[in-house]
Amino acid sequence: MKNHRADLKTIARRVMIERGFLPDFSSEAMAELAGIETAATEWDSNIRDLTGLLWASIDNDDSRDLDQLSAAEPHPDRSVTILVAIADVDALVMKESALDTHAKHNTTSVYTAGDMFPMLPEKLSTDLTSLGEGQDRLAVVVEMVIAEDGAILSSTHFRALVRNHAKLAYNNIAAWLAGEAPAPEGVKAVSGLDAQLRLQDQVAQRLKARRHEQGALSLETIEPRAVFEGEVLTNLRVEQKNRAKELIEDFMIAANQATASYLNGKGMPSFRRILRSPERWQRIVEVAARWGDHLPPEPDARALEVFLIARQKADPLRFPDLSLAIVKLIGRGEYVLDQKDGSPEHFGLAVKGYTHSTAPNRRYPDLITQRLIKAALAGESTPYQPEELKYLADHCTERESDAEKVERQLRKSAAALLLQSRIGQRFDSIVTGASDRGTWVRLLEPPVEGRLVTGERGLDVGDKVWVELVSTDVERGFIDFARA
Repeated sequence: MKNHRADLKTIARRVMIERGFLPDFSSEAMAELAGIETAATEWDSNIRDLTGLLWASIDNDDSRDLDQLSAAEPHPDRSVTILVAIADVDALVMKESALDTHAKHNTTSVYTAGDMFPMLPEKLSTDLTSLGEGQDRLAVVVEMVIAEDGAILSSTHFRALVRNHAKLAYNNIAAWLAGEAPAPEGVKAVSGLDAQLRLQDQVAQRLKARRHEQGALSLETIEPRAVFEGEVLTNLRVEQKNRAKELIEDFMIAANQATASYLNGKGMPSFRRILRSPERWQRIVEVAARWGDHLPPEPDARALEVFLIARQKADPLRFPDLSLAIVKLIGRGEYVLDQKDGSPEHFGLAVKGYTHSTAPNRRYPDLITQRLIKAALAGESTPYQPEELKYLADHCTERESDAEKVERQLRKSAAALLLQSRIGQRFDSIVTGASDRGTWVRLLEPPVEGRLVTGERGLDVGDKVWVELVSTDVERGFIDFARA
């Protein structure tokens, strides 16, 4: 009997090790874990009891490592206080502990079609340090007052005890917010939660509109997720953007900005998450020129956003491939040490003073930032010296790149596995890459990319082409097509 999940898990473990990750926890870390039996229960006068607020989580259907909750309070002047509660992972994962050492080595949870390799053991990340439904948990809260035009008027941080009143899923909430489906049971079960979520959605849309006016980029790339029936891979499904995902994304961006500002105001050294102004801007100008659009000679996020919106409306089918090309030309985000508010802004988000703080169960930079916040709140000195943070910034940037390569490899292997029984079949496709190194095509259905090994002459990016599948290599994630 086929067990595609097991096959992909074996490949995932191999690729993890090849990239220098530790797929398993050490005996020391497991011994430390065995000594943690309950969630943190420390309590003092500096920790507020906010369990009565209508906190809720919105995440993927199958997510159990819940890092954040949100709540909102309206004001007569039409401003709204948004509160984002972030799981207090540091309460159980102490700096320099065996668990922390593992997390510092990998720096991130790695999500693949074969398996999920958590940064922290699941007893913690999906239970004792997760903001699970119906559980009282310690959190670091970011409180922001948002004006009617989406400007952040003020922000502050504090520690609190919170309770998740509803574990909600992106797709159900998005369909409800769009008027395409009734309210999910989790919303109907909590009195007042429907109005609370609609208010949050309104504020998120204000935040989004303001960022895009300032040059945040509208990009849409395709990253298919494996769909299994039992242990058999049956399809690849593209996860679409929706209102619920945007709600969480916009709140997290605002919370990360507020956190960078808070640490700067306290004189704390901190990580900044940046995306430098594109060095390959001239190539982006050339790409825009193919469609008759003119971009200025120097990097200009607002001008690029106008071009992207126009292309998305004109050709939604090819827009994900254009987005991917722009993403590659802009370059990668990175972590840098910044001891004062002078780091470059994030080109893709059009924000200054930005960090990562909202996912400490899944990302090590966020756990570092949480320790810095808690030290600042307590009036203590920094738990990290600048030299240590400089090393960790470079290390986390490198590991993030490695994790993306593992995840990309497994997407390719899953695609090859899905198609291996369909050799000789023909498909509609779009050319996604054409250079001296080869020509690449993406099938319209299933959403799989592979190399065109014959018949590539005369083709360019964006061309539609009829192709025939000639070979697959599941171990290496290779898929080869011929022009039909």
